[in-house]
Amino acid sequence: MNEEIRGPREYGDQDSMDLQDFLKIEGLVETGGEAKFRIQGGEVRLNGEVETRRRRKVKRGDVVEIYGERVEVNW
Repeated sequence: MNEEIRGPREYGDQDSMDLQDFLKIEGLVETGGEAKFRIQGGEVRLNGEVETRRRRKVKRGDVVEIYGERVEVNW
């Protein structure tokens, strides 16, 4: 697994956002439908734990993993 963490990016003044939106903004998935499929299929980890809730809020400092890539939530 790739241990490098990617980040930061600019998300405006938000304190948190839905996991599915984060995946789309980061370009880790191409569509909302793909985000839903990947999350509900158990392919996404949030802070090291499998997360199956699309609307789970992510915030600064969280780490999202998909396809062996780790992305730090930081804005």
